[in-house]
Amino acid sequence: MLKQLVRMLPLLRPSLSWLCVLISLCLLTCGYWLWSGIRLENALKPLSKLTVDQVQVSGPAPTDVYDYEEQLVVLYNRVPKTGSTSFVNIAYDLCKLNKYHVLHINVTANMHVLSLPNQISFVRNVTKWHEMKPALYHGHMAFLDFSKFQIAHKPIYINLVRKPLDRLVSYYYFLRFGDNYRPNLVRKKAGNKITFDECVVQKQADCDPKNMWLQIPFFCGHAAECWEPGSVWALDQAKRNLVNEYFLVGVTEQMYDFVDLLERSLPRIFHGFREHYQNSNKSHLRVTSSKLPPSEATIKAIQKTKIWQMENDLYEFALAQFEFTKRKLMQPDNKHLQKFMYEKIRPK
Repeated sequence: MLKQLVRMLPLLRPSLSWLCVLISLCLLTCGYWLWSGIRLENALKPLSKLTVDQVQVSGPAPTDVYDYEEQLVVLYNRVPKTGSTSFVNIAYDLCKLNKYHVLHINVTANMHVLSLPNQISFVRNVTKWHEMKPALYHGHMAFLDFSKFQIAHKPIYINLVRKPLDRLVSYYYFLRFGDNYRPNLVRKKAGNKITFDECVVQKQADCDPKNMWLQIPFFCGHAAECWEPGSVWALDQAKRNLVNEYFLVGVTEQMYDFVDLLERSLPRIFHGFREHYQNSNKSHLRVTSSKLPPSEATIKAIQKTKIWQMENDLYEFALAQFEFTKRKLMQPDNKHLQKFMYEKIRPK
């Protein structure tokens, strides 16, 4: 039988060729109608039911739609006794007019360092609480690095520093006599009339130079070493953070210039701050009710200590950076604001 089929193959070849052609035409026709049917089915489907593979995206890819103005968050981790109350009260006065929110960070027992669970909660609140944006957060809290928490858009840090001995003397008398901001509040050292000079001579705890160790840890952050008085590592870290993590650090002695730079740079929140600072009664809040300047002998004794020298090092460093920032605001003739533009753009 097999031999007979082999002998017949030459006679069947024309028929087999036509049969292959017919089969190919049938397959092509079925494929075309099947493909057309899928297109028609997709055309009749609602867009919401189409899969990603079925939708052909036309036009350019979506651009960055992040609204930097309306998502603006400024974090002011204010150092005590640096004039922060005056600054914050301007923010409260203008928040409704400028349509932003002001939130005070109140930590148990005025602790300056957050626990790990509170760090997580705080970072997520600041980032995801969109109903509060734009926002100015403020509180006596050490610098917290948001980049450790996988945050895409970090807040803008600002702060003020003050001459360390001036800040310590102000705080010393504040604890005894209070201030004009809350005059009826009895402070914890009320009734103690020992002057700062006498305190230094008697080497009491309230005027111990270690009490000046505050601006360095506030800029250094939440690391344990930050809070070790006299730590060189803490001072170096504070300087790095001041330059790399802070948008602007001003000095108490030049509060108006600090306000001026903020209004020019971040008007979404700080619009009108200059005029309000100059013309309202909020520019010099919280003046200590009774304060005696230290004697020359006291000043010399304090300045010999390692803590003062390190805190003053940070202050001078911040002051130099602030003066540099102010100079770059103006053109060399000191009459016009610095401008920048793009040019020589290629290809045309």
